Amino acid sequence: MSDRHITRRIRGMDTSDGAGVKLKRIIGQPGLDMLDPFLLLDEFRSDSADDYLAGFPEHPHRGFETVTYMLAGHMRHGDNHGNRGDLTPGSVQWMTAGRGILHSEMPQQENGLMWGFQLWMNLPAKDKMTAPRYQDIGPERIPVLHPADGVEVKLIAGSLAGASGPVEGIATAPVYLDIGLQPGAQYALDLPAGHHGFAYVFDGESALVGGEALRRSELGVLSEGERLQLAGGDKPSRLLVVAGQPLKESVARYGPFVMNTPEQIHEAIADFRAGKF
Repeated sequence: MSDRHITRRIRGMDTSDGAGVKLKRIIGQPGLDMLDPFLLLDEFRSDSADDYLAGFPEHPHRGFETVTYMLAGHMRHGDNHGNRGDLTPGSVQWMTAGRGILHSEMPQQENGLMWGFQLWMNLPAKDKMTAPRYQDIGPERIPVLHPADGVEVKLIAGSLAGASGPVEGIATAPVYLDIGLQPGAQYALDLPAGHHGFAYVFDGESALVGGEALRRSELGVLSEGERLQLAGGDKPSRLLVVAGQPLKESVARYGPFVMNTPEQIHEAIADFRAGKF
């Protein structure tokens, strides 16, 4: 097996989105526009209600998937098709926007910590106009594994140690892991050959990824390979390790629309204005 290593390092960029929610943009910024099939990665974390209370009022999506992973806090989602649900600590929502949906995500708390991630994943051209769907996953459905001493893995998507994550039916065959490392812990993680991948440290000071220290709020783009060597630093740490099969297709983007050609973007805007979502 060949080992993966870090080829690029990206620091999150402070910005805001929705109705003014403060967040850190890691993928989808000038330093890393995209990492096929990943289009965007945001981390939102604040215990100040002014930073998140306005939320993400109704907005359109077409042509890709949004993945929301909550670590702390309570968010309610809804759409113009009548779907409703709650995002509570440890829960995941994998939304396939497909041909179009109007979606909102609004905080259900007025104080306390709101913390989580939103990842955008591209859809292949053949699936961009598929019917929208949700996979709403409570924390009790996410396997928690201990594949080595001092290592805890929450398996959101993909397979590991004979277990499978609850997310299913995704064209890019994603791996999505929340990995906790105690000081000195070591773990060799198998990842599918050919998948593009990244690691992002979100708690603690740092973790060793591919033999190199990756600091908190720093994303490491991973090389090709089949195995990733992980090790804990001086203090406990947590990181996301995410991988997906690249689509290798043209990408046309305009805000919440991700298609393959500019003509398809113009069509998406026209359909949205005509109320066809």
